[in-house]
Amino acid sequence: MKKLICLAIALAAITLPSAAGNARDAVKEIPERAGGVYYAYPVDGAVVDLGSIKGYEPFYISHYGRHGSRYLISDNDYERIINRLNDAHKAGALTPAGEKLRLQLDTIWEDARGRGGELSPLGARQHRGIARRMATAYPAVFAKGAEVTATSTPVMRCAHSMFHFINGLKDLNPTLDVPVESSLRHKIYLSYQSPESGAFDRNDGPWYQDYTRFKNSHTNPDRLISTIFADKHYVDMWVDQDAFMWDLYWVAVDQQNLDNGVDLMPYLTNDELYALWEVANFGFFARNSSYIRANGLHTDNAKNLLRHIIENSDAYIADGRHGATLRFGHDGNIIPLLALLKVEGCYSDAERPEDLSAEYADFYVCPMGTNLQFIFFRPTKGKGDLLVRVLHNEQPAVMPVANAGEKGLYRWNDLRPYLTSLAYAEK
Repeated sequence: MKKLICLAIALAAITLPSAAGNARDAVKEIPERAGGVYYAYPVDGAVVDLGSIKGYEPFYISHYGRHGSRYLISDNDYERIINRLNDAHKAGALTPAGEKLRLQLDTIWEDARGRGGELSPLGARQHRGIARRMATAYPAVFAKGAEVTATSTPVMRCAHSMFHFINGLKDLNPTLDVPVESSLRHKIYLSYQSPESGAFDRNDGPWYQDYTRFKNSHTNPDRLISTIFADKHYVDMWVDQDAFMWDLYWVAVDQQNLDNGVDLMPYLTNDELYALWEVANFGFFARNSSYIRANGLHTDNAKNLLRHIIENSDAYIADGRHGATLRFGHDGNIIPLLALLKVEGCYSDAERPEDLSAEYADFYVCPMGTNLQFIFFRPTKGKGDLLVRVLHNEQPAVMPVANAGEKGLYRWNDLRPYLTSLAYAEK
């Protein structure tokens, strides 16, 4: 393949870390990475330019995208800590730092109230930016006569992400016609979850004992509590200290996804952020990825989606069409897909929570706005192999595919058997 391809790689200025292993250093460098799946996808950056492929032109893109940045999933996630601090304020039990935090949370609440789980303005900008870079890098895909379709789960943040993505495409091609649908009809491949995986994920599932042990050992709120509360007797009577620390953590790490200008990260030390992230990283991994004790239950959930990718690609190839299939869903859908495909850095065989962060970091695997793109190329003249460039978050996705070429570039005749072996495999 190296003889066929002239590949000049000039990656975009996207600041996602390239691997786990150095997760502690990565969090120290950018504390927002401690948000894990709440890490905000970068909006800005140079146009992604992975170089032209001599003698080839792009004609089809198969895409799956997680919704963009959002508010915390429920208003209750804000109200719990706000109510706790307001009660302590009335009792005169807050330190000056605690009073400052209470007022900052009031500012956050003015923005967040009634918007639990909704796409934030940053989430809209993320998807518009991804779409604009896609259309700029591969204009032939969206040229006159392009057949582009878009589907999302019926969850509003996914539908809104889809609409903003399409607007990004139309920024470059206003005449583009994109039929859209957001309904339960497509749930079978956009967001499938088997009853067996749902049962595994419950708090009585086999993962939960390890998770609880790990969480208890990594949650050390004494310093934080003494910083926020002035009255130890009040704390002993009324404050669940571990729960308070976790409530603050989630609000703090999600602030990067909002535009209200409030920064709560300084209330937690880097060591505290990293310890809490390790717990959250294991929790998301155990319930969504290649956790060995799940015996493939979660990666199996992605097989319908992978079949949809294969079948739609086959149809565009057979019909000689050009265009794109755009899909929008959740972290719980793209995380299993990346693990099923064994995209480098996106799966692990680790069983113990203590071992996971050396191999797997969810802020790399699935930040807000995560996307997977299969870009298909055909020869401009005569016959030849179809080529596919696979991108994870606009960076080359390396997979254990036979005869793989440079940095996420594959022959379809090599990639398709690999994909079908995963999509149709039975236990």
